[in-house]
Amino acid sequence: MVSYMAIVDASKCVDCRSCVINCKDEYSLNDHLPYSAATPFRGQKWVHVENVERGTFPKVKFQSYPVFCQQCDNPPCVSAATGGALYKRDDGIVIIDPVLAKGQKQVVDACPYGVIFWNDDAQIPQKCTFCVHRLEQGQVPRCMQTCPSFAISIGTTDQIQQRVFDPQIEPLLTSTTYHPEYNTQPRVQFIGLPKTFITGCTIDSQGECLQGAVVTVKDSASGMPLTTTLSDAFGDFWVDGLDKNKTYDVSISAAGKTKTQTVNLTTDTDLGDIQF
Repeated sequence: MVSYMAIVDASKCVDCRSCVINCKDEYSLNDHLPYSAATPFRGQKWVHVENVERGTFPKVKFQSYPVFCQQCDNPPCVSAATGGALYKRDDGIVIIDPVLAKGQKQVVDACPYGVIFWNDDAQIPQKCTFCVHRLEQGQVPRCMQTCPSFAISIGTTDQIQQRVFDPQIEPLLTSTTYHPEYNTQPRVQFIGLPKTFITGCTIDSQGECLQGAVVTVKDSASGMPLTTTLSDAFGDFWVDGLDKNKTYDVSISAAGKTKTQTVNLTTDTDLGDIQF
């Protein structure tokens, strides 16, 4: 049986909004019955781009990634609808029936991700359908087709496995869900969602930038080394992808010396200047 899912690689998103624009082009004023009625020319974004700023000046990071219907296996929107207005297909795609859903505005509020929109003109809720009308014709969804950095991949589980998780290409990729606390069992998985980082700057005895300092981060509880990196030409180092609310031991070695700091990581942390 065909089963659809999606992978969004947040590390590849360049915030170009091509997914947003081309989704609107596909659906604005265009019916794709029985799966979707035309959306208004303005006001709806079935794909929206999350912008995340982390850290404090001058040590900041910015990241973007697209968010759309998660096609949940435990969809709150389906439970909120009446009369079969929303249903989940055998292939996993959640559909809002544009006829039966008329007047059912409660469906909009039922989505914890905020990706269902209300069409005032047609008086119906609307959302991403994975471009099911295109999938059924052997085409790919518009957002995926037009993403210049290949950040979006939508297809069958076998297709996703071949495109994204080929062990000969990227053997270390792991995926996570967006807001796992919602417990909706989403079919959209994310790679590289922003987590928490530790940064700092190494300087020599004269106060000049110190390149090549070896920075090792260990889990304080287990003592297990997690990663090692080097300070760059400006003396800066960044260790990203760490879990919040955990404690880490950060060891920096340079000029025959080693300095260690224990960091209780509640948010992105700048250790400041570390002199050798």
